[in-house]
Amino acid sequence: MCADNAKSVSAALDTPARPAADLDPEINQLIEQARSLIERRLRLRDRLPALVSGGAFLICAITLALTFPAVRAPSLWAYPLCIGAYAVASRVEFQIGPGLALATQLVLVPMLFLLPLRVVPLCVAAGLLLGDVATARGRMRVERVPLRLANAWYAVGPVLVLAAAGAPPPVFRYAPVFAAALGAQFVFDYVSTATLEWLRVGLSPRTLARFIAWAYFVDIALSTIALPVAHTAWHAPAAVLLSLPLVGLLAFFARERKARIDHALELSHAYRGTALLLGDVVEADDSYTGSHSRDVVELVLAVADRLGLDARERRDAEFAALLHDVGKVRVSGEIINKRGPLDSVERAIINRHTVIGQEMLEQVGGLLGEVGAVVRSCHEHWDGSGYPDGLAGEAIPRVARIVSACDAFSAMTTDRSYRKALSLAEALAELRAGAGTQFDPQVVDELCAVATSAPRAL
Repeated sequence: MCADNAKSVSAALDTPARPAADLDPEINQLIEQARSLIERRLRLRDRLPALVSGGAFLICAITLALTFPAVRAPSLWAYPLCIGAYAVASRVEFQIGPGLALATQLVLVPMLFLLPLRVVPLCVAAGLLLGDVATARGRMRVERVPLRLANAWYAVGPVLVLAAAGAPPPVFRYAPVFAAALGAQFVFDYVSTATLEWLRVGLSPRTLARFIAWAYFVDIALSTIALPVAHTAWHAPAAVLLSLPLVGLLAFFARERKARIDHALELSHAYRGTALLLGDVVEADDSYTGSHSRDVVELVLAVADRLGLDARERRDAEFAALLHDVGKVRVSGEIINKRGPLDSVERAIINRHTVIGQEMLEQVGGLLGEVGAVVRSCHEHWDGSGYPDGLAGEAIPRVARIVSACDAFSAMTTDRSYRKALSLAEALAELRAGAGTQFDPQVVDELCAVATSAPRAL
């Protein structure tokens, strides 16, 4: 029954196993934010909520220790045994789903039946602190002590439920009581974590619930393993050590999982860097095309936000907007900058730039190779009259439809070699005239809203 604050955004989050290039960018951002929070010194904004929550926990735990009756009286050596095992388990952080699961569940459940209930919260806090001291080689930052105390709130819930039930032994007929204890732990953990993370980093309770649920599923699974260990430890306290081999196995897999996540984050940065580099190549080759691409990126992201694209689609939209003209680097500058209309041969060459762009990005591979398919479709029309494949309506990728409209609007409001820029009103009229033929009508509506709400930014 161990679900603590470390499973929040203040710890690394991850997605289910996917190719590294396909990690959710929102999760990537949370992982990096979490790691920066762990590595940097706590600011005043972080310390105050931790001090309040940690202090409240300490008062609650001491009150329980002084007022609850001592139903059990184990040998003195059982206390350091449980605290030490808990410290070891607390250092195993296994990323699964969009949350972080700890191995402490395997030790907490036996503790609830081996030690007097009234001292379990204090022993949990001691185990967490000991684990930090061991990891920091005796040089743990004092400022993090209140945060660790705040992390121990989850231990209060099951203690209250089991005490109210008369401290039953770990046998099957009390399964409903144990389920209630586990539920109480999740409630205490979620409320304390949600409050702390909202005050520290502004993470909404609803968002936290989405990330923490996977860790709770792991805790439920580990409880079914820990309960038989608790039954054995009821008669032989040293049996609490039976959980440690599984803790070690989880630690091994956790290290491998972390290595894959580190690689995925590095690869994500590499893709973004490659996209920006290609954008710079486009800009160096043709100043209009380069600056135009950057303008399209801003428009595309604004429209994407209004349409409610998820984090992955938004990332693809950003890359596609930045690279939608990358194929023009292989088109003669004389054609691109020609004053006046293009002839049929020149038009055919220009119309090939989306296919060329796709080919270039597929050579890069990975995420940019996938974005290449969107780049190919950025000049398709809603009515099927576009190029290169004559796609129509919903058959055109949504991101490509957004880029297409934003690309056209940016072109209309920018001076070209063969004409002056249109006014905002004229460009909006052209957009609306093309809705349902050249452009997706819904995209046009949102783009017009963006353009009219912040015309100076355009």
